[in-house]
Amino acid sequence: MKQLIALPAFSDNYVWMMHDGREALVVDPGEAAPVEQALRDRNLRLTTILVTHHHGDHVGGLGALRHHGATVHGPAGEAIDGLDVRHTERDTFSWQNMPITVMDTPGHTRGHITYLLTGGMGGDDIDPIAFVGDTLFSGGCGRVFDGTMAQLHDSLTRLAALPESTRLCAAHEYTLGNLRFAQAVEPDNPDLAAYVAHCSKRRAQGQPTLPTTVALERRVNPFLRCRVGAVVTSALAHGAHDDQPLSVFRALREWKNTF
Repeated sequence: MKQLIALPAFSDNYVWMMHDGREALVVDPGEAAPVEQALRDRNLRLTTILVTHHHGDHVGGLGALRHHGATVHGPAGEAIDGLDVRHTERDTFSWQNMPITVMDTPGHTRGHITYLLTGGMGGDDIDPIAFVGDTLFSGGCGRVFDGTMAQLHDSLTRLAALPESTRLCAAHEYTLGNLRFAQAVEPDNPDLAAYVAHCSKRRAQGQPTLPTTVALERRVNPFLRCRVGAVVTSALAHGAHDDQPLSVFRALREWKNTF
């Protein structure tokens, strides 16, 4: 039976690992050591690496992991050393008979991609999985670096349109900080209050708050709620030019940058 594991890296990164007890796939190994430890602990062979974008905390471990001989997949639109296969929108490939589809999700970076497993890990595990890198975090989203606000807004809209049961595997444990901002945007959201309590308990126990789901993020993530009245009102009070979703999104993202 396949397993999905969040390997902590640096101070707040996750390297996602899937394995079947013999072979392993990892996503965004910014640091090699946690991957090497997990492989040793579970006696696994690393066969596949997925990279979402070029930032160092997502690719920094590639060189040290090269000796495993894993196939390294990444975005066609970014300059990343060590990629074996470069992907664009709607490319498909498989790992352990699981189909993986590539989505272009630019904004955080110009060439950022997401990997979508529409059938989950197979068997009884059927809920889709999306490795979203730094495009979407629980309760938040990535900063805009070499992409654009419009790109990021469009990418988030596309992710929010995935099936509600889709598990969103983000690359950072930013949830509690994001939720403090979300409550400033939408203080009377009861789903948000309940989620803050849930995540606070998880972190107090040393557990990750991820993965999250599309259904949950639609209820608590202000960046996916740019048409909701309370969110629009807050955005207008923080510089939005009008009540259109992109204007609301832009104002929220700029507010969050200095929150």
